[in-house]
Amino acid sequence: MSSIQVILLEKIGHLGNLGDPVKVKPGFARNYLIPQGKAIPATAENMEVVKKRRAELEKAAAEKLTAAQERARQLLSLGTVTVAAKAADEGRLYGSLGTRELAEAITKAGVKAEKSEILLPNGALRQIGEHEIHLQLHSDVDATIKINVVAEA
Repeated sequence: MSSIQVILLEKIGHLGNLGDPVKVKPGFARNYLIPQGKAIPATAENMEVVKKRRAELEKAAAEKLTAAQERARQLLSLGTVTVAAKAADEGRLYGSLGTRELAEAITKAGVKAEKSEILLPNGALRQIGEHEIHLQLHSDVDATIKINVVAEA
C-alpha cells in the first residue's frame, strides 16, 4: 500500500498535531489535506518553512480553538431549536431532515453552523419529536444541542 508523507499545518483529530510529519494515503493528501491548507508535502524545504512559521501557525490554531469554544457556548445557550417539517399523522416525516437543513435551522436560530460540522450517526431525522444533534466545531471542541421537529401546520 503506497503512502506519502505530509507535514500538518493544524491539529487533525485522527492524524496528529501541528508540525507533525505523518504518512497518509496519496488521495487523502491530494484531495483533502493539501487543498484545504491543512498540510503540505514533507520536503526538507517545507520542514524549514514550518519551523520558521511555527509560532504564527500555533497562534492561528489557538485563535481557531477559541472561536470554536465560543461558538460551542453560543450553541449551548440556544437551548432547543425548533424545526417545522411536513409530516404524516403518525409522526413520520415526508422526506427527512439532513445536515444541510439542520445547519440552516441552527443558523436562523442565531449561531452559524456548517453542514460539515453536524454529525448524524443514525442518519437523517425522519420522525417528529426531540432529537439530540452533535456538532464537531474543532478537533477538540464538540457541542450537543436539541432539535425539536414539529409537524408543519
